[in-house]
Amino acid sequence: MTRPVKRSLTLRGHRTSVSLEDDFWRAFQEIAREKNIATNALAAEIDATRDFEAGLATAIRIYVLNHYRSKAMG
Repeated sequence: MTRPVKRSLTLRGHRTSVSLEDDFWRAFQEIAREKNIATNALAAEIDATRDFEAGLATAIRIYVLNHYRSKAMG
């Protein structure tokens, strides 16, 4: 796994950035493609439902993990 890289996103019209490892970023993009939505839209969904004690990058990692866990469990 690589070191986190700062990635730019736009949430509700405002630019923000998250630091994510390449593997998490690629998985996040794959999930967005599966859902047929833009990565910014998926990030906004995650942001709207996250626990605000956790940062957005952490919320994205947890979302990715839970997504693939659900798929693995069938």
